[in-house]
Amino acid sequence: KVNSCFVYSLSMGVFGQVFCDFGPSFVVSDKDGESPAQSQVETILPENPAVVKVLEDQGRHGLETGDHVTFGRVKGLDGALNDPAKSYEVKVTGLYTFELVGLDLSKCTEPATQGYITQVKQPVTVSHKTYQDSLEDPGEMMMSDFAKFDRPQLLHLGYRALAAHLDAKKALPSAGCPKGAQALVDMAQELDKGKILEGDEKEEKEGILRRLSFGALSQLSPMCAALGGVVAQEALKACSGKFTPISGFFFLDADESLPRSALPPSEVELTGGRYDSQIAVFGKTAQEKLADLNYFLVGAGAIGCEMLKNWALMGLGCGPKGKIHITDMDRIEVSNLSRQFLFRDGDVGGFKSATAADAAKGMNPEMKVTAYQERVGPDTEALFGDDFYDTLDSVCTALDNVEARLYVDSRCVFYKLPLLESGTLGTKGNTQIVVPHLTENYGATRDPPEKSVPVCTLKNFPNQIAHTLQWAKDHFEGTFKLEAEDCNAYLESSSKEDYLDSLRDSEGQKSDRIKSVVRALGSGRPQTFEDCVAWARLEFERMFGDQIKQLLHNFPEDQVTSSGTKFWSGSKRCPKPLAFNPDHKCEDAEMRNHLDFVIAASNLRASVYGIEGSTDEERIQRALADVIVPEFVPIDGVKIAASDAEAKENEEAGNSSGGRDEDDNPESLLSSLPSPSELSGGMSFRLNPVDFDKDLDDHMLFVASCSNLRALNYSIPTEDMHRSRAVAGRIIPAIATTTALVSGLICLELYKVAGMSGTELGLDAYKNAFANLAVPFVTMSEPTPPAKTKAMLKGKEWNWTEWDKIELNMGDITLREFVDHFEKEYNLEVTMLSYGVALLFSFFANPQKVKERMKMPMSEVVRSVSKKDLPPDQLFLILDLVAADLSTDEEVELPSVKFRFR
Repeated sequence: KVNSCFVYSLSMGVFGQVFCDFGPSFVVSDKDGESPAQSQVETILPENPAVVKVLEDQGRHGLETGDHVTFGRVKGLDGALNDPAKSYEVKVTGLYTFELVGLDLSKCTEPATQGYITQVKQPVTVSHKTYQDSLEDPGEMMMSDFAKFDRPQLLHLGYRALAAHLDAKKALPSAGCPKGAQALVDMAQELDKGKILEGDEKEEKEGILRRLSFGALSQLSPMCAALGGVVAQEALKACSGKFTPISGFFFLDADESLPRSALPPSEVELTGGRYDSQIAVFGKTAQEKLADLNYFLVGAGAIGCEMLKNWALMGLGCGPKGKIHITDMDRIEVSNLSRQFLFRDGDVGGFKSATAADAAKGMNPEMKVTAYQERVGPDTEALFGDDFYDTLDSVCTALDNVEARLYVDSRCVFYKLPLLESGTLGTKGNTQIVVPHLTENYGATRDPPEKSVPVCTLKNFPNQIAHTLQWAKDHFEGTFKLEAEDCNAYLESSSKEDYLDSLRDSEGQKSDRIKSVVRALGSGRPQTFEDCVAWARLEFERMFGDQIKQLLHNFPEDQVTSSGTKFWSGSKRCPKPLAFNPDHKCEDAEMRNHLDFVIAASNLRASVYGIEGSTDEERIQRALADVIVPEFVPIDGVKIAASDAEAKENEEAGNSSGGRDEDDNPESLLSSLPSPSELSGGMSFRLNPVDFDKDLDDHMLFVASCSNLRALNYSIPTEDMHRSRAVAGRIIPAIATTTALVSGLICLELYKVAGMSGTELGLDAYKNAFANLAVPFVTMSEPTPPAKTKAMLKGKEWNWTEWDKIELNMGDITLREFVDHFEKEYNLEVTMLSYGVALLFSFFANPQKVKERMKMPMSEVVRSVSKKDLPPDQLFLILDLVAADLSTDEEVELPSVKFRFR
């Protein structure tokens, strides 16, 4: 009646309910939260209706019939599509083609050959039923697990029965009370007009209702976190109109984690303690087991904070034998405060792991937490080694990169530990549960690698803002970091000869590196800030004027290929040189890129040389007025590769320097430069290399303006600082709602891993999850079992998985004893044996060396071949072998050998 949105949620043990009613006509401005689809024009035919084909090497257009698009920088069609504000309806005719509905371009004299296409998000109107109407007829409900196809209807009935129980008895059923559970089942049967409880699964469905009854008075932290993430996002949708709201009811449960029958009264007796809710659901024994667990949390960012909060409320690691280990090498930044809620303003600059640990102990003083500031990887195995992992019950990752996840996963496989893995990307989140021998490990399946951009595209033929941003970042690193480091290497050398000797491993770049050192320490060395401004102005001319003029000298605008097609067509956009104008402002990003570039570049240059910088525009303008810009004269004979293949040919032919007529002899190049000792003057003069940091505005001002100037060269739409920062810094969007959801879902799986049900669970009891709160969509699925490899040992079939190892605990035996053991026990002849990349034994090795190694203990063989000492706390060697069956002479594929030598 008041035209308001209604969001309702109720958590009962491991069961949860959400309901949304946003009214009969709620307008959604962005239904899915995805970035608008973008593509590039290959051709637009002047027909009725106009037919568009996109560049196939840029990917599919990603549009649907009924979508709307705008066009920008279209080349051709007599300017008919030059209004960037006008949108056109699309009718899709193929993966790379579509028509523009109702647009007649048949009178245009030429087709379009280039341009940018951007999808325009259209608002949609959704209609919801009221809570009262939905109680009687919920309609189609949002699913959370397709293996529980009829679960939403059953839980809807169960929640209605609980409400009826509350109305009739003025109370919910008591914890673990069989009578209360039966009363709930009876009420459900009275309300069951749809005959949900009838059929072959009647007993199982009534069992679910009884378990719902047992936990009706309990609120568990994991379920509250998961539901909280969902309903918080729904509240944001109600306020903003962004993303599609849940329509009606949504139910979530983790029934698999529960005991299958009622617990004895002594197990669920409540004492008024902080864990009463969990005791009511799982029992006292299970709660004590949970408290005595030892967990390793890798990462203390957004998910790490949520996880640690959940664990503190659950009592994980709070028992006499329990402990939590948490590590994160990062310090807290201001930007973290929006989603990493254990941190406050005063914590900025402190270590995440220590601060999060202190906050968790503030929530639950019984929690025993040890914080580390170490990266988990091969270089910290002395700290996180055999003794450390032997104390753990499980590992939980809260990481932001695949490499670290894969390493932790490999440790879990080695030590046969469960792994709880999760991640988020904006409104999207996923969880994966890894159980030894039962599920595949995290590294068993991987996403395909990111498609790399050809070097020639970055250097000479960009067509997207991502290309120009990468080019600008590379230029930042080369100019303000690598060049400064090369100069310091020269200054720290004892002589010119010593410096040349240090460049032996970089012959291909030797001349270019020496030239940059000569410029930076010789004639190009600035003495004042005004010198830095002059350098920046000349860099502008070189990068955005002269280089483009040289490119057009090599490949004129009307150039055609050997096949007769235009060279500047398709993804190759014909550039134009820029004329410096400090008052220029680009139309897309509305940035003063010309002046911004000079300001940022001159200040970074000053920083490198230890000169005080300035952002005083009047001072910079005065310095610019004194700069003399030499006239550009194109150079004949310069070779510019039109493709990566051609660039490789040029390099192999010795033309990678572009055919310049300078003397490239290293000694000759250095002759004009004073010796290192003369340059430093007996003092410690050094340049200050600058590492790119996306969070520093002066760094981003350079990258954004440099990228936009390059984009203006090639008529590519420019981007503002905010968007440039996201792309250049590879910022992964993270929001608190998705973080809460995935951490809650993972902790519901933790109940299962911890054995809270009191029974051994099968594969179908565990759930991986994927969610997209924008759509909205939540689905849980059974994990994939580990892949099996067939091996024949002594005539018997052995199907082993990644979790299996041949474990030997025979002490530090000799190599001969090791080989004999496989012959005796497995009827196998070992033909090759390796430790990592070190080949310890092979049938084709030098017989004398083999004879010597056969007498040596295994650890000594490893030290001798790898040339590395084994850490004193290392207990195991992981060995890979190739072996053949002595009876059949066929090679047998075997898992790794886990050899305990101490």
